[in-house]
Amino acid sequence: MTARVPVSTGPDARRDGARSALVWDTLQRVVATRAGQAGRAALDIVDVGGGTGGFAVPFAALGHNVTVVDPSPDALAGAQRRAAERQVRLAAVQGDADGLDHLVGDGAADLVICHSVLEYVDEPAAAMAAIARVLRPGATVSVLAANAVSAVLHRALAGRYDQARDLLAALDGAGEASADGRRRYTLAGLTALIEGAGLRADEAYGVRVFAGLLPAADPDPGAAAALAVLEDAAAAYPALRDIAARLHVLGHR
Repeated sequence: MTARVPVSTGPDARRDGARSALVWDTLQRVVATRAGQAGRAALDIVDVGGGTGGFAVPFAALGHNVTVVDPSPDALAGAQRRAAERQVRLAAVQGDADGLDHLVGDGAADLVICHSVLEYVDEPAAAMAAIARVLRPGATVSVLAANAVSAVLHRALAGRYDQARDLLAALDGAGEASADGRRRYTLAGLTALIEGAGLRADEAYGVRVFAGLLPAADPDPGAAAALAVLEDAAAAYPALRDIAARLHVLGHR
């Protein structure tokens, strides 16, 4: 059985923990497959925009060689503190996604984690192209990005109909919309961005299909557990996946 990332126990934390656990399980499976193919137990993993190391530190604790790349020195310092607390080694490099290949080198990674990055970079296509250059043959990028369809739905359900209409109108032919200083994607748009960098888009999942639509988290641990099971079941179901708060897509070199 795949080990899950430890999370805190408050109601909101349980909801976020369920989200992280779904992504973590997918990444663990990707890493196990890659390790078998490469014949190496320790993989080279790059977490671009990895912040304080929420995914990077657990992977380092499993014995992988992990590099966190982030433009924020404070976030990198936080990642190093978390690594020190776990007594693991972690490389921290300050920089942006579109310069990733210059920071870590071409063909340097078995896995690149790119979560909540494409929403904010100046040139998403340039960032994805740099990520593609960093991947070794057979390697994978894990892309997690905000879903435009979900954003429209959430605004409409909250009674913000004008905002929902404006965001829907902002969707361009590439499946991308910008609002509130943040970029959002449809699944087709995110897939096209990955494939435009010369990668093969593969598995796609929805993250927080129901959780973002619900009122304040139920304090009952049993309800939180039931919601986690439901989210897990819905993650790959196309009609539900496509309205999730976030889209999780794997791209392969």
